[in-house]
Amino acid sequence: MLTLFQRDDCHLCDLALEVLAQAKVPEFRSVFIDEDPVLEAHYGMRVPVLGQSAGTGELDWPFDAATVQAWLAAAG
Repeated sequence: MLTLFQRDDCHLCDLALEVLAQAKVPEFRSVFIDEDPVLEAHYGMRVPVLGQSAGTGELDWPFDAATVQAWLAAAG
């Protein structure tokens, strides 16, 4: 499962959601880092970040639909 790490009231995060829709990503979860000190320390100003639950990597913003599709294909 994919996870989109994001913040509340984040314009770039809203754009990332649009990109995931364009890439036709079927299923993902959103995790808001604002209230979690561990996630805040790890992701800070990097959000939005797309991660894979298998721990096979993360895709930092900026990304577009083609990049997301290629990244997913490479991960298998």
